[in-house]
Amino acid sequence: MLCLVAGLVALLAACGGSKTKPSKGSTSRGNVGGVPGRRGSVNDDTSRPQGSRYGVDNDSVPNDNLDVSKLKEPTPRNEPRSPYGNKSPYSVLGKSYTVLPNASGYDERGIASFYGSKFHGYKTSNFEDYDMYQFTAAHKTLPLPSYARVTNLENGKSVVVRVNDRGPFHENRIIDLSYAAAVKIGVWPKGTGLVEVRAIDPDHPDAPGTLVSSGVASSTPPPARVVGGQVVGGQSKNSDPVGASRVAFQPPLAAPARAASAAIVPPPMRPVTAPSTGDIASASIASALPPEPSAPPAVPTVNHKPKIYLQVGAFSDLANASRVADQLDKAGLGPVSIIQADINGRSVRRVRVGPLADVDTADRVTDQIAGLGLPRPSVAVD
Repeated sequence: MLCLVAGLVALLAACGGSKTKPSKGSTSRGNVGGVPGRRGSVNDDTSRPQGSRYGVDNDSVPNDNLDVSKLKEPTPRNEPRSPYGNKSPYSVLGKSYTVLPNASGYDERGIASFYGSKFHGYKTSNFEDYDMYQFTAAHKTLPLPSYARVTNLENGKSVVVRVNDRGPFHENRIIDLSYAAAVKIGVWPKGTGLVEVRAIDPDHPDAPGTLVSSGVASSTPPPARVVGGQVVGGQSKNSDPVGASRVAFQPPLAAPARAASAAIVPPPMRPVTAPSTGDIASASIASALPPEPSAPPAVPTVNHKPKIYLQVGAFSDLANASRVADQLDKAGLGPVSIIQADINGRSVRRVRVGPLADVDTADRVTDQIAGLGLPRPSVAVD
């Protein structure tokens, strides 16, 4: 027993290393009828240092021509909560996360990434074998296991995944998809995608969720603009996310490393990239706002091109919002706007930058905003 505990505790130390964009050319697996054969469990010594735990240093994707049409999506069913990977709260790189009591009603929009061959056959956070040829995913706060439908907002493709891992802990990411799931909805080969993640209640699979971190509304008025420090027009009740974005594996940037939790028996976590020195708690400026209700369809429809914004803060005081907006405007990082929202009878002003051209631009501007001494922003997808 002591050996088991020692091994699990040693796993906490496995938080070094980085993850690169999956490249072509990992070891080929057997392929029958267009569906690659499952790889057996590897000898995953979780007590070993991160640098030597995995068989290869860099992540990659297989040479197999994966025919996802031959892969069956998981059928959501009620499963007992895993004894591993559900410790709450848990901490990664000084940031605390609270696992949801259940997945019912969860709905979030943001940036997805994926992970591939490097982790194939190794243990997930709930100590299952990661199989990149199955439709699975990693998430920071959904219970393990749970089910979700992930929809690519850029092309309308969707997939049901079983969430059995923690992560990703790369900034500005909300979900890490398996290689198969990424292929099915078109996140591969691009590497990242703008998605909606809607948890599925097996007893009520078509029940709508509550959009918790999206800038999307069925009808969104033009955002308020900052002109000479003044807010001009615009109000939206469903705008930018108010919480921190999930850190995900993101090609072409370094990907997450399995990180340590404060638990005595911690869930194993995939690699995380170290935060920059500009990483300061957004709570000092951003107000903690409750989620706003919405009723999206079971499979979100794509009727416009999604856009990326960065929310820097939410303020009850207009003068504070204008001060931050002016600072951002002078930095020339992109269009700056203030969105006024009425939440539970409380008027708040959300300061955001965007729309931005793509994910890489959002990541770069995030670092630039932190370099101004402001909180690291969260991503909103409109």
